[in-house]
Amino acid sequence: MKLSGGCTKLVPTGLMGLFYCTYFFLLTVALKRIQLSIAYPICCGAGVALIAGIGAVYFRESFTPLKVIGTLAIVGGVIALNIAGTTR
Repeated sequence: MKLSGGCTKLVPTGLMGLFYCTYFFLLTVALKRIQLSIAYPICCGAGVALIAGIGAVYFRESFTPLKVIGTLAIVGGVIALNIAGTTR
């Protein structure tokens, strides 16, 4: 999104649309086998961790200890939901 310049640049905007469509397609496929309460947090948590890493490496955004703790908390929450979803 940052590279699209507010959707004014054609190629980054097109790629952004392609990635969103791919995301929703893969989430739909995953929902055939995984519960919604598990699949959606996994997608969101992975997205947050991935974007935080890309922001820090590619865009040189600050990656403070608080951001690391927050990202780990999100990932930990997703893992806890996954474990809770498999136990009966």
